Amino acid sequence: MAEKVSTESQGIFQIFFGWFGRKLLEFLERLYFIYRLLLDSIYWTFAAPVLGKGLRVGSAFDEMVKVGVTAIPIVVLISFSIGLILAMQAAYQLEQFGATIFTADLVAVAQTRELGPLMTAIIVAGRSGSGIAAEIGTMKVGEEIEALQSMGFNPIKFLVVPKLLGLAVMVPCLTIISDLIGIAGGTSIAVLSLNLGLTRYLNRTLFALVFKDLITGLIKSLVFAGLIGLTGCYMGFMVEGGAEGVGRRTTQSVVVSIFLIILADAFFTSLFYYLW
Repeated sequence: MAEKVSTESQGIFQIFFGWFGRKLLEFLERLYFIYRLLLDSIYWTFAAPVLGKGLRVGSAFDEMVKVGVTAIPIVVLISFSIGLILAMQAAYQLEQFGATIFTADLVAVAQTRELGPLMTAIIVAGRSGSGIAAEIGTMKVGEEIEALQSMGFNPIKFLVVPKLLGLAVMVPCLTIISDLIGIAGGTSIAVLSLNLGLTRYLNRTLFALVFKDLITGLIKSLVFAGLIGLTGCYMGFMVEGGAEGVGRRTTQSVVVSIFLIILADAFFTSLFYYLW
């Protein structure tokens, strides 16, 4: 009886440690793939052009159009709405103290430092991050990536770098547009509902903003662009199992991108708060 119990215990331990070992190896493999993806992306973006190995500038411009130009309408609409909401909520509290004019300070600083970069990144993650994962995933399922490699093309240079360049250029540009439109939304409420006057409100906005507010938002937007691009590319390369796998990884790319964006935003907000 004791020998039977001992054998069963050994079997349970073997199953558990076998499962744990497989999961650990899978995690390490994925971690190494992320490391190689990041390293190769940096090499083909910065080092390879200097060494004369070329850069797909035309494809990068195509990605800029897809990432940035086509996203302007939705960014404008959402940013203007956020500016309206922020101004109304701020005025609701500030008018109790007779300080409604400080609505301009709150809208301007919150939009440039936090809401502009954050909402723009979330929009881009939903539009372009998912598109990147779906495009690369479909190519992997169709064995097009293997075909590129067999023809001597590097997948990172051919697929990843143009997308990263497009995001790195256009996400900060969209963030600036978002900042301006968000402030415009707050201005419309201040002028039409709060009777603050256009000139007075704009003067207060310019007084409240400092150069580091804009720089802080642009630094965040650049980091967010990298997170969106790398997450989308990673999920695309990880696709398995046909069309179902493409859909699953596309969804994961959006969820993971937004999660990383919020974590990065919290980190940089804390960093700038204490150091700058």
